[in-house]
Amino acid sequence: MRMDDEGLIQSLYNGVFETPLWGGFLRLLLAKSQARYAVMQFRPIAGEAARALYVGADIPAEQRAAMAHIVLPNDSAAAIMREGRAYALQELPPADDGVLASLKLAHGITEMRCVRIQEPGGVELWLSLWGGREIGSATAALLTALAPHVRIALRTMAALDRERFRSAVTGQAIEKLKMGWCTLDDKCQILETTDNIEQLFQWGSLLRRGRYNRLIPASPAIDRQMSALVKSYADGEGRAQAFTLSQDPWVDMLVTPMRDTGLARPNAAAVVYISGDRRSEADRCDQLVELFGLLPSEARLAWMLSQASSIKEAAAALNLTEETARNYSKKIYAKTGARGQAELVRIVLTSVLALS
Repeated sequence: MRMDDEGLIQSLYNGVFETPLWGGFLRLLLAKSQARYAVMQFRPIAGEAARALYVGADIPAEQRAAMAHIVLPNDSAAAIMREGRAYALQELPPADDGVLASLKLAHGITEMRCVRIQEPGGVELWLSLWGGREIGSATAALLTALAPHVRIALRTMAALDRERFRSAVTGQAIEKLKMGWCTLDDKCQILETTDNIEQLFQWGSLLRRGRYNRLIPASPAIDRQMSALVKSYADGEGRAQAFTLSQDPWVDMLVTPMRDTGLARPNAAAVVYISGDRRSEADRCDQLVELFGLLPSEARLAWMLSQASSIKEAAAALNLTEETARNYSKKIYAKTGARGQAELVRIVLTSVLALS
């Protein structure tokens, strides 16, 4: 058998991006081998239950489970199977005779060839073809020839799966911190964004999508500065710069050069990180009252101190004398357990307020 007939290798590599995985590849493999069933079982991490993909005539769930058990009976088959070599049914540890008799009676299955593949990260895959007299040495040769290509496809799938997991966890953490990002080309046109930045465009007037999909800050001065900055990045110059878009509610923006665009985004010139909060200062003060038992006047001072204002600056902003502000701060430290302003900042910014 020539394994490249009918695009078998191409379908194997494309199968990493299909739903379900490798559906087209298994159908082509089934047709090429003339087997009755093609089965792909893979185990993400040692100790987890294997998952399986089946292609072929309808087969009851209990008999699918029986086929899986024959290939993976408590890891005893894996222990004797050399990676990349095709094995016959008779070479595997003895299976339940009743299971084999059931498969033979219902589906005419008397033969099977299976190959075990493992990628460097530890993910394992068993590819097997099931049938009758048509399953023989040619089928074994086909599976053996496919093994190196299956290993590459498995490694790609595992890498994508790990990256999806990391991206999901990172995205959740960034969202809880009220942060997001978007990428821009040299004309400040938006290339891609995180979902929470799209929400920011909807609920606020501080940033918006303008004509030609351009990122436009509400402040014309910030818009001009950002445009000049991004253009300098495209020319290979410029440093990161932060902008305060609003203080109440608090929203700020960091514009940084895109140093490694890769193949997918060759036109990206800048990454814009946006950190913001829909809640107003009054909302936050109400939450501090509830969380730490502060008086409203103490909560207003505590919020300003947590934003790194000095006692003098906070007193002036709240129309308090500096002495009154210091007396309030002592009560704030006692109620929150903070031993100073630095610890107050940490307590407030790492409390449940950060997740609300």
